[in-house]
Amino acid sequence: MKIRILSTSDIHGFIYPHSYGDGRQMDIGLAKLKTLIDELRDENTILIDNGDTLQGSPLTFYHYVNHREEICPLTTAMKAMNYDFVNLGNHDFNYGWRILKKHIDNCGATLITTNITRNGERLAPCWQIRELGGKKVAVIGLVTDYVPNWEAPENIENLEFLDPFAVLKDALRELREREKPDYVVCVYHGGFEKDPVSGEDTEEQTGEDVGYRMITELEGIDFLVAGHQHRVYCGRLGNTVYSEPAFNGMFLSCMEVDTETGEKTVRLIRPEGEADPEICKIAASEEAECQKWLDTPLGYCKKDLRIRDEVHDRLYKSQLATLINRIQMELTGADLSATAIFLRATGMQGEVSMRDVINTYIFPNTLAVKKITGKVLREYLDFNMNFWSVRNGQIIVNPLYDFPNPQHHNYDMVDGIEYVAELGKPKGERIAVLRRNGVDVRDDDEFTIAMNNYRCSGGGGFRMIAECPTVKEYSESVVDIICDYVLKNKVIDFTDVNNITVRI
Repeated sequence: MKIRILSTSDIHGFIYPHSYGDGRQMDIGLAKLKTLIDELRDENTILIDNGDTLQGSPLTFYHYVNHREEICPLTTAMKAMNYDFVNLGNHDFNYGWRILKKHIDNCGATLITTNITRNGERLAPCWQIRELGGKKVAVIGLVTDYVPNWEAPENIENLEFLDPFAVLKDALRELREREKPDYVVCVYHGGFEKDPVSGEDTEEQTGEDVGYRMITELEGIDFLVAGHQHRVYCGRLGNTVYSEPAFNGMFLSCMEVDTETGEKTVRLIRPEGEADPEICKIAASEEAECQKWLDTPLGYCKKDLRIRDEVHDRLYKSQLATLINRIQMELTGADLSATAIFLRATGMQGEVSMRDVINTYIFPNTLAVKKITGKVLREYLDFNMNFWSVRNGQIIVNPLYDFPNPQHHNYDMVDGIEYVAELGKPKGERIAVLRRNGVDVRDDDEFTIAMNNYRCSGGGGFRMIAECPTVKEYSESVVDIICDYVLKNKVIDFTDVNNITVRI
């Protein structure tokens, strides 16, 4: 007899198996996962979601713009799929506590996130127990405590995010003493700070992800379901089997244990079957509305701002970045503005629709203005150059930003200044030229700079920005700001700004 733990993670609003950019059919989403889950599920199976469910697709974006007071279609779909447990992810807080609480109350599953308190009370007990196959299985849910570094304060008011490692350590000790479970499942919306096979660092060791530390320093974890990083991991480390099933429903994690031999196995399975028709019906009306809304014309772009080669368009500064920075500076009145070209951004040309904007600016970021000095500006620009490496005389993307988890959103392009970076120089000295209006920037100069809330909070390791005072914050999403600009101006046209040079 086998006990089976099925888990999803980082669904990010995807129910339907298609791309919202071009309509291409794909093996993703809850509808396809439902078919696969039904094939695997029996009376000794538990189904768990590991968070980041409510944000990420045009469908959920449309829902929270136009049907905010109604139950989210993702919530309804998850209830129809009969999830046993749900964990929370950092993006589940993007629309505030009231929206998140509605999801928790209506998804039909038991909340297991134990390292968050609200007004001093834990959102969930330290563990949940299920009897499966004559064995006692304990389930513990945790989320990275870095959420306050990224989230708008009003969205997490009265919430405290406790250290997940410390909470898990205490829970495991108490669990063993009180319950004596046969197996422990840790569901962690965080990832692996070190490669679980080689033990080598996969990112800067900030504490955002501690999955490797959990497995190697704590005893008694039989299964670890990770997430957050959108990576594909599957294997065994010591006595723990682990998985991380990518994002958007690309994989289902299937962990099993033979109750007679105690052998534990894990695999990731692609949902390659047909989409479940009942799940497809759940949000069919709102999906149709969303598709129509996505094709609503906003204005016309005379310039070709399409992204054809992401590496080239970052290295040589796509004028799409110029446009976004122009919009941010016009709205805020800031001296400078920074933006990134996101992974798989489409850009725009000709008639501009909502679909174009959402496929270009894919995150629900808001905007803020920071006050910085010339010294901080230089440090910030130099840190950006970590994105690039030099190999065989050619500039390439630093492998640490490309694998195992693409971090292409962590390279900003700044307007309002002119700068030259020389990658052959030592770190801290790579900004060879830094001028504003033709005048060299001094360390004691002061500027205001507009950037998204993720970067303002130090997201991506930009701690020098987090330490700077915030001048102003905006509640509208950057997507809304871009749409308003296009609607207001009708025609997008401007002179190219080629103010950034990156060379060896």
